[in-house]
Amino acid sequence: MTPSTPSSDRRPSQPRRRDVVENDEYAAFVRRIIRAFARRVATGDVEALSDMVALSSQLDESIGDAVKGLRSHGYSWAEIADRLGISRQAAHQRWGGDK
Repeated sequence: MTPSTPSSDRRPSQPRRRDVVENDEYAAFVRRIIRAFARRVATGDVEALSDMVALSSQLDESIGDAVKGLRSHGYSWAEIADRLGISRQAAHQRWGGDK
């Protein structure tokens, strides 16, 4: 009897890719919001500067969540790294493998 692999360690045999729907437009919208927030801070709202810096941490965490989700949908480290212009090893090291 062979020990069974936990279900969280299994990868689908075929990647389950979703159709990309309006992601370019959504990303452009988010960029506009961030730039608008920066302009508001620049007009003298020094108290909001720390909120803006906190967005950086949130973005890093969200990128990690996105990578984890892509991995669970069957994307390889090479596919993810290729989109980011980094090596497969660098992507794996940065986002912690299959944690």
